[in-house]
Amino acid sequence: MGKAVDYYFTAASPFTYFGHERFVAIAKRHGATINVKPIDLGKVFPVSGGLPLKQRAPQRQAYRMFELRRWSEFLGVPLNTQPKFFPVSGDLAARWILAASEQDTAVGLSLAGAFMRAVFAEERNIADAAMAAAIAGEQKLDASRIGARAASPEMAARYEALTQEAIERQVFGAPTYVYRDEPFWGQDRLDFLDRALAK
Repeated sequence: MGKAVDYYFTAASPFTYFGHERFVAIAKRHGATINVKPIDLGKVFPVSGGLPLKQRAPQRQAYRMFELRRWSEFLGVPLNTQPKFFPVSGDLAARWILAASEQDTAVGLSLAGAFMRAVFAEERNIADAAMAAAIAGEQKLDASRIGARAASPEMAARYEALTQEAIERQVFGAPTYVYRDEPFWGQDRLDFLDRALAK
């Protein structure tokens, strides 16, 4: 049985953005497959003790800004700490990512990375359908076909099911990587996941 990691995330998370390319590289190095599972944190937070950013205590919001700057500098990943379109819904992007992943997992992962860059480095609104199509087109994808599939009831149901699956598996934040039923929450836990995959 091959190695596989369940990847619970939202394109609207800066910490998912920080870890995305590193995670993909780690999985590739270990020959592990990635199960692409975008989720709705707006439904995960209420049942797991989490709060949307604007509802968090001021000291937590302030510390988050320090962390964003530190990680951006440390990883060499460009980041606008206060993007023009943020907070932003990740729902539309999630359905596009799922639709692209039907074509190929690598395609879905590449599109996910493009959506994250759009939010946190390019000041673009991933909740806008025309923008989603433009981003997909830049990835050399058939935006019309993927957009139609993304808008289908099947993709909405799949997104809802993955969110419920995440809740049932006690996921409470993004990104969460689950390998052999062991969760690794946060891009700062990727070293632990790397070691687990190496065993």
